[in-house]
Amino acid sequence: MVAKGIEEDGLKVRGFKDRDSKDEELKVDGLHAEGESAVQAADAGSEKAVPLETAPVRAELELVRDERDQLMERLARLQAEFENTRRREVKERADLRDYAMQHAVEPFLSVMDNFQLALKADGTLEQLRAGVELILKQMEEALKGLQVQAVETVGKHFDPRVHEALGSIETKEYPDHQVLEEIRRGYKLREKLLRPALVRIASNKSVMSE
Repeated sequence: MVAKGIEEDGLKVRGFKDRDSKDEELKVDGLHAEGESAVQAADAGSEKAVPLETAPVRAELELVRDERDQLMERLARLQAEFENTRRREVKERADLRDYAMQHAVEPFLSVMDNFQLALKADGTLEQLRAGVELILKQMEEALKGLQVQAVETVGKHFDPRVHEALGSIETKEYPDHQVLEEIRRGYKLREKLLRPALVRIASNKSVMSE
């Protein structure tokens, strides 16, 4: 009877222990479940918060992209306008150069015609000379139309700015350094010297140069 009582008491104790262990397992499982629920809730909350946080960033990014596209389009348009302007300027310069050349050459065409007629003409030496003198005057008139004038030489005092002396002639009749002979004519375009005149000047040691 005593042994049976001890056995019954042991079963009761084992029952209490089993119940307590089950209660502990239930508590632990509850804690795990609560923890998992909390983690899932946190994850869900974070997933919902991401779009709220990135929405302004995405909007700003779209705005920047639009501005970039507008700037690229404007740059392409400016490049096209610049290229068109450059081509138009090149063409205008070419047209202006052609017009200037035409204006410069046109007066000399009739001079060339007269030279050809002179070569075909039959006549005396005096007639040929007279014809060449007329052509020369016509040439001078054509140059005057282009603002080109001959440098004055014979009878003028030697001017190193427009004259180039190739020699001197000793004389007592003319002042020292006076131009006595023109070897090659010089020309000026308005006030700009195109080429100096080649001359010979007087060398008069008895007269002081002015």
